[in-house]
Amino acid sequence: MSAEHHTSAAPALTPVTVLGLGNMGTALAAAFLERGHPTTVWNRSHEKTKALAERGARVAATPEEAVTAAELVIACVLDNDALHTVLDPVADRLADRTLVNVTSGSPEQAREFTTWADGHGVAYLDGAIMTTPLGVGHPDMMFLYSGSEAAFTAHKQALEVLGEPLYLGTDSGAASLYDAALLGLMWSTFTGWLHGTALVGADGGAATDFTALANRWLSGAVGGFLTRYSGQVDEGRYPGDDATVDVQIATIDHLIHAAADRGVDNALPELLKATMEQAKALGHGGDSYASVIEVLRGRGGAKAAR
Repeated sequence: MSAEHHTSAAPALTPVTVLGLGNMGTALAAAFLERGHPTTVWNRSHEKTKALAERGARVAATPEEAVTAAELVIACVLDNDALHTVLDPVADRLADRTLVNVTSGSPEQAREFTTWADGHGVAYLDGAIMTTPLGVGHPDMMFLYSGSEAAFTAHKQALEVLGEPLYLGTDSGAASLYDAALLGLMWSTFTGWLHGTALVGADGGAATDFTALANRWLSGAVGGFLTRYSGQVDEGRYPGDDATVDVQIATIDHLIHAAADRGVDNALPELLKATMEQAKALGHGGDSYASVIEVLRGRGGAKAAR
């Protein structure tokens, strides 16, 4: 008897539809195509579908054709109003499918879309893309999702094509909320870095040299402070056993004076100092810098109430 050799076939890859082919939508569709997923695309302007069609994408002529082509539908359009315009007329064809909405929006809009999806029998995930189109497809880039846990679990493997999928819970507004908070952190960090770069550059320092030190400090000491202070914020207690608000107020004056002497704009450090001084006025002068959150939360009487 001759030996028979059996090989198990690789599991079929999830078919995907991508609605909206701006720079980001095009990058999403390209990532799925690169990894071998059957990919259908639709865009209001047909011109933007041509390059993807040449790479193997199926081009849908209508939104109805697009949403019926796959169980996983990813929407990346201008805004949620535009998405309603696309999907409302074909909502019945989305029933029993999963809609992943990575269109930029607010937590409130995400929750409204969840209500809409529930009413049409659609599993809904709201998503936030924490990278630019160039980063799509890299496994170290974060993609945030919130909403239907069953939908996330069912399609996690397909979503890994785009980047690392992180599930934030059943509140569909969570992804948009964290997106806004993380972007605020990014802009604040960028501007602080640029202020420092301008400061050292005024004395001939190179941006690349300063940035090498900045990255090392951010990933080490500063990251450690964030972790430590997060526990203090959650507990509402701010022991000033490292550097108090009073010390920070005195220290930031050195930055302000150095920048002023070099003609560097001081709007950012002046704002930071003013916020520290508000914390001091609330009685947090001897507390850690984490106590500044009481100013940001508008809790003027928080220390007195503890």
